[in-house]
Amino acid sequence: MDLNIIWFFLVGILIIGYAILDGFDLGVGSVYLFAKFQERDIARNSIAPVWDGNEVWLVTGGGALFAAFPMVYATVFSGFYLALILLLFALIFRAVSLELRNHFQKESTKTLFDWIFSISSILAIVLFGVAVGNVLSGLDLNKSGDYIGTFFDLLNPYSILVGVLAFFMLSYQGTVWLFLKTEGEFQQKVKNWAKVYWSGYFILFLLCTILAYMLHKNLFNNYLANPLMFLIPLLGLVFMVASLIRIQRNNPLCAFIASSLSIATIILSAYLSLFPNLIIAKNNPAYSLTIYNASSTQLTLETMLIIAIIGMPLVLIYTIYSYKIFHGKTKSEEGY
Repeated sequence: MDLNIIWFFLVGILIIGYAILDGFDLGVGSVYLFAKFQERDIARNSIAPVWDGNEVWLVTGGGALFAAFPMVYATVFSGFYLALILLLFALIFRAVSLELRNHFQKESTKTLFDWIFSISSILAIVLFGVAVGNVLSGLDLNKSGDYIGTFFDLLNPYSILVGVLAFFMLSYQGTVWLFLKTEGEFQQKVKNWAKVYWSGYFILFLLCTILAYMLHKNLFNNYLANPLMFLIPLLGLVFMVASLIRIQRNNPLCAFIASSLSIATIILSAYLSLFPNLIIAKNNPAYSLTIYNASSTQLTLETMLIIAIIGMPLVLIYTIYSYKIFHGKTKSEEGY
């Protein structure tokens, strides 16, 4: 077994799991302010039992990256330091607003926490997207694998566009989740939101793909060498369209499953375009961090694989159980 390849895919699975699960509650936050004041309780209660559990996937993914590919972890967390601090503050303020909002009686104070919750959710989504855009377009690295660019180098047009794509992708995922968890007038309102965000998601995915081919043709090397891989992004488009059709036919569960599969296949498409690289050095490809030159020792990979085989099913069981317990429509009076 090639443990480096196995860990490449394990890290990818954790990233995809986080994008799907925490993606919908971040998406709920991004569309939250469009809801009436009374409807916001329903939106918050729909994610209240699961949002913190969803973030376990982020922690697990970060831990897996640190354990399997420590040089990549060091490069990303040092190169994206300011951006990650902003992301950390966004996640903290988002959690605080969720926890404290209903401890205050004044409507003005609740509205303030609503704004904090929504803005921090949007900021987190965009920052995640910009980070992904930079990983795809490559970073300036020295021969030790250290990032030698500046914070403003990270704010390049392509990465910002990927950040906007992430906003529409996860906002759409959030509206589909609300469509699944709500009913009546609010559900019909959410249905209209979903169509708008789907349009942005679809258009920006095509635009980012075209620009990637024009600006970063190296991302298509694996696909040109193995043309069957083109089925993966095509499946992403199929799932995307299927999700919208299911919404129009008022089938929210199938719409959510299809939306989640579209996110999984699109992220997988981008992730496979890097292989065997994890961080591409755009100034000198020889400095790129790959699954081999940036990995831990084989003993570490083997030991961590045993832990992952035990731990990941536990995370899955917990996730499935929590969603089973809190399935069904959400009511405003349930409280949080």
